[in-house]
Amino acid sequence: MATGVFSSTRAKISERTLRTDKWWIQPLITFSVLVAFIIYATLRAFENGNYFAEPLISPFYSPCLSAACAQGSSLLGQPFGIVKLIGMTVSPALFILIFPLGFRMTCYYYRKAYYRSFWMSPPACAVAEPHSKYTGETRAPLIMQNAHRYFFYIGLVFNVLLTVDAVLAFRNPEKQWGHMSVGTLVLLANATFLWLYSASCHTCRHTIGGRLRNFSKHPLRYKAWTVVSVLNHKHQNFAWISLLGVAFADFYVRQVASGSFTNFYFF
Repeated sequence: MATGVFSSTRAKISERTLRTDKWWIQPLITFSVLVAFIIYATLRAFENGNYFAEPLISPFYSPCLSAACAQGSSLLGQPFGIVKLIGMTVSPALFILIFPLGFRMTCYYYRKAYYRSFWMSPPACAVAEPHSKYTGETRAPLIMQNAHRYFFYIGLVFNVLLTVDAVLAFRNPEKQWGHMSVGTLVLLANATFLWLYSASCHTCRHTIGGRLRNFSKHPLRYKAWTVVSVLNHKHQNFAWISLLGVAFADFYVRQVASGSFTNFYFF
């Protein structure tokens, strides 16, 4: 006679869950926010405009590497030239967004978030998923999640570049240093949140303290590992704050570039 989970004596429950609380609210909110961000980012990427207002540049378009970039926005030059696709100039954002998107799509926390909210695998604790077969991340396309560590390293490069953008925002439109505006604070906050998101990443924690046989022989790495471990507990929070922060930074720069907002200077 079978025993355990598959025992014939176990009660057969047809309901997906016996939970009586509103367990579906969290995956619904996650689904809604992620869909809203995807729609917004897609529209902004193909808008191909209103992303630069000296000295502010949208994080969606930085670094701007195409010859189609607005004048003055190409900090690293224009190695990609003008690329044509279906008769139109490719938006410079399309050269950039694939890397931050790859980092977030393969992030351990975001996997949990969109597996639950989009694929319902499972949608919540103690709620059965609708799928009859589970293969995990052992085959295509989910096996590509193993590329997360590489997207993490590339993401650090973008963090540096966005930090440079925030520093450059301490200039006025005439490129004079020693000034601070609302846009300066927006770009500075965006860069800070992105660094916290990256530093709290599980891959960062493993990179700093993983594969060490003896922490006592590596005191500096151990100290860094303890700091990152504290941040790691807030990884979920930083993931959402940085996502909303980068969207708001782009929105603010767009409004300034289009003339809808005035970028007020404190000094």
